[in-house]
Amino acid sequence: MNAGRPDLYVAQHAHWQRTYDSHPGMYGYRPSEPARYAAALFRSAGARDVLELGAGHGRDALHFAREGFTVQAVDFSATGLEQLRRAADAEGLTERVTCTLHDVREPLPLPDASVDAAFAHMLLCMALSTAQIHAVVAEVRRVLRPGGTFVYTVRHTGDSHYGTGLVHGDDIYEHGGFAVHFFPRRLVDALAEGWRLDEVHAFEEGDLPRRLWRVTQRT
Repeated sequence: MNAGRPDLYVAQHAHWQRTYDSHPGMYGYRPSEPARYAAALFRSAGARDVLELGAGHGRDALHFAREGFTVQAVDFSATGLEQLRRAADAEGLTERVTCTLHDVREPLPLPDASVDAAFAHMLLCMALSTAQIHAVVAEVRRVLRPGGTFVYTVRHTGDSHYGTGLVHGDDIYEHGGFAVHFFPRRLVDALAEGWRLDEVHAFEEGDLPRRLWRVTQRT
């Protein structure tokens, strides 16, 4: 199977929809550690609005909103976004959170230079080809204002699942129905071309544990 094939992405979309239906709020509503880091960094940079790609059911989008940011939450799961809307309503954060159903393989539905900061926790390491990942990062750069900050996390080739499971090519491997594009360091460096790369921080998350990089770069 070739990486980036439309049927793989479509299958992943259906899998995430089923997962959110079966496990509402599957990651809980406590923010991820990368989101906590990003919120503090964005605040220190004077950011007011945040674009989150792959917001899911919203644990991190809600954290950004609680911290006073205006949040554009983007995801391809209508089910996840509906859970986010309900949670934002329950917390009185509706005016701070905008939910947008969007396929990141398409251009972002935002004007040029329209947001201060962007965040993506494991969105870039989904079932996207290397070329598609480059296109997403180019879109993030387009919509960031000058001096804007992008924080993203990805599972990398040092992860214990790398090289195992169902093989899709282009460093994409599938486990338990979830396809992951594992990043080599050269891909991180290539995505930072034309940016200022501030940090590549290694960390672990979850029970496996998943091995990830948290990348911080600026326009």
